[in-house]
Amino acid sequence: MEHRRLGSSGLKISEIILGNWITHGSQIDDDTAISCVHAALDAGITTFDTADVYAATAAESVLGKALRNQRREGVEIATKVYWPTGPGPNDRGLSRKHIRESIHGSLRRLNTDYVDLYQAHRFDHETPLEETLHALHDLVVEGKVNYLGFSEWRAEEITAALEIIQRDHLTSLVSSQPQYSMLWRVIEAEVLPLCQANGIGQIVWSPIAQGVLTGKYLPGQPVPAGSRASGGEGAGFISRFMTDEVLNAVQQLKPIAAQANITLAQLAIAWTLNRPGISAAIIGASRPEQVSENVVAAGVTLAPEIIDAIDAALGSIVVTDSALTSSPNPRP
Repeated sequence: MEHRRLGSSGLKISEIILGNWITHGSQIDDDTAISCVHAALDAGITTFDTADVYAATAAESVLGKALRNQRREGVEIATKVYWPTGPGPNDRGLSRKHIRESIHGSLRRLNTDYVDLYQAHRFDHETPLEETLHALHDLVVEGKVNYLGFSEWRAEEITAALEIIQRDHLTSLVSSQPQYSMLWRVIEAEVLPLCQANGIGQIVWSPIAQGVLTGKYLPGQPVPAGSRASGGEGAGFISRFMTDEVLNAVQQLKPIAAQANITLAQLAIAWTLNRPGISAAIIGASRPEQVSENVVAAGVTLAPEIIDAIDAALGSIVVTDSALTSSPNPRP
């Protein structure tokens, strides 16, 4: 497993990260989830992504259990704050109150004194940005957080944050966590170049487009039982790709993957890691074998003709509209 610098920071993270959104703490039992984490460690993955909201906080607890006997200095733990974790009006967002209460809860569930990366899970339209950035900075000063980032922020929101950070001499933002895949490239026009110019690395989620880029969904055929497209949390994210036009185009990628001597899922992950400005790609797993299969993408260099063939196969179905990056307003 290769490691890359997170943006311009000194932190190195595994180029493939194991995330536990949707599955761990909810869709699979804890023993299986812990086995997935241990399979990731065996494969050389040292970086783990979670969030307080995943499985109503249970995902953090499962990750804490899985890493309990690991040398803390040998792993990087990333979690996030924003989405509701309770019924009250302050159990959400990026206010100083919620940020401070959320980090304390996350540290307790993760069974650690600090997290390596703490990210704003969306942009909060109801809290002054200065309040959010100062509250996050204070956590770094207090030793509860090492590095700061954000997820799914628009270019103008990032720019506003950078101006406040420079003016008030606050801790830099070093990571952006956007959705990014062969099919979903909305960061390329604005967010990606802005982040590259300011030392912010991309930790991308859904590099296989919620499973669409595995090729298992066939045009004109029923979705496999128990798959993400069949319902439950995550079904809304995948629905935009479940058209015959997209699924037909994805089938055209199979011979390209064969040419590269890797699976279609491995091709999708390798594609993201071959793009400029990408620090790591997050994979999920409901079985340990999925981890072993997907880590093969680490260190794979795709030839220019492979990249060109992918673009030709997908053509106009690729989504590039930067306006599709958004945060709820008002917040949930």
